[in-house]
Amino acid sequence: MTTPVSPTAALDLLELERARLFALLGRLLVAPPDGALLANLRALRGEAGSVLGDAYGQLAEAARQTDPAQAEREYHALFIGVGRGELLPFASYYLTGFLHERPLAELRATLGQLGVERAPGVAEPEDHLGFLCETMAGLIAGVFPAGPEEAAGFFTRHVQPWATRCFADLQAAEAAQFYRAVGALGRAAMEIEATAAGLPA
Repeated sequence: MTTPVSPTAALDLLELERARLFALLGRLLVAPPDGALLANLRALRGEAGSVLGDAYGQLAEAARQTDPAQAEREYHALFIGVGRGELLPFASYYLTGFLHERPLAELRATLGQLGVERAPGVAEPEDHLGFLCETMAGLIAGVFPAGPEEAAGFFTRHVQPWATRCFADLQAAEAAQFYRAVGALGRAAMEIEATAAGLPA
């Protein structure tokens, strides 16, 4: 959903893993996984006993128990539906109860300052959680005009206030099977990022 520019700096291993985690969450939130992605997810290995490692293990197991057609049906039920899906993963909705409200306007102002643009042809507003995860990945990786040092502030202002609740709702959603594991991974990522930023999880 975002439009990156060329990478500007090499990343250490920890930063690379942070960027990959947010990129994976963004990818799974903006579209259902295809066969190639599911195959890669089935091969995931995480450190047993850690929050993130356990979440990766759950996602790998969920991928082994689904196929692209099942994942597409589940994604449609969760995020599209007839009229609307079970979840509305937008900052404006979670923070105000309505779509296209002040959180979206504030986010667009921040994105303009950071030099981040929505990709052409994308209909979803920028406060979609998938877009925000992709933006976090790009900031951490240094692929936007703004540097990696902007990631913590972006997370604190635009992601942390609501994303954990959204991932928890995804984990508990009636239609969620594969995406229950995505919700768990998202909650783990939010907890780790909040701890790194010195915020309550």
